[in-house]
Amino acid sequence: MDEWPERPNTSVIHLSQDLRAPIWSSEWADTDTTIARLRLLDRAELPVDTVRLARFLIGKMLVRKWAEGVAAGRIVETEAYGIGDPAGHAYRGITRRNRALFLERGHAYIYLAYGTSFMLNVSSEAPSVGAGVLIRAIEPTHGLAIMQRNRGTERVRDLARGPGRLSAALAIDRRLDGIDLCQAGPLWLGSDGRAPGKIGHSKRIGITRAAESPLRFYVRGNRFVSGPQVLNR
Repeated sequence: MDEWPERPNTSVIHLSQDLRAPIWSSEWADTDTTIARLRLLDRAELPVDTVRLARFLIGKMLVRKWAEGVAAGRIVETEAYGIGDPAGHAYRGITRRNRALFLERGHAYIYLAYGTSFMLNVSSEAPSVGAGVLIRAIEPTHGLAIMQRNRGTERVRDLARGPGRLSAALAIDRRLDGIDLCQAGPLWLGSDGRAPGKIGHSKRIGITRAAESPLRFYVRGNRFVSGPQVLNR
């Protein structure tokens, strides 16, 4: 195995006041398994290292909350864009557009790609150090009808398989840029304590700089992972 580079349903869920305490609800269900536990991730849990954070986030939950309900999914694919990465948006320094990348780990950096699709990233280093993790795909677990409406399709597999689809399904755009994903709010990261399964890694998708770096992580055998089959072995 290659080594990656060293570091240089629509019903409303009633969430508890303290999201770091377990939430017990039969509404949170995978295909055959009831999700028994969901809690907000604490920032102290997040590795202060982009590559490690990209791997750590596999299997965690991404939760989107509106007045009308909640949609959520399990993160099954990420990519790391670390310190000094020529493919990363922080490579040339901080700007008004990318400043969320320079926030303490656990904040959302959202940008518009090719004028058509929003991309959700998680800041991944110490404050003032620019780097991030791209969330490429989730396995939908709740709020399917909301996601289907947002995406204009009933094909569950394609709701959030790929970063643009993911953002469309969860109605993520620049208005959420800079939000703290370790605080209760419209978008946050959680955990139900489940192990993610076997994690694979490959080169990243759709880039030309540092294109061969094995900095993409995914759940092996998961049908909600994006990209060509040759990268998902």
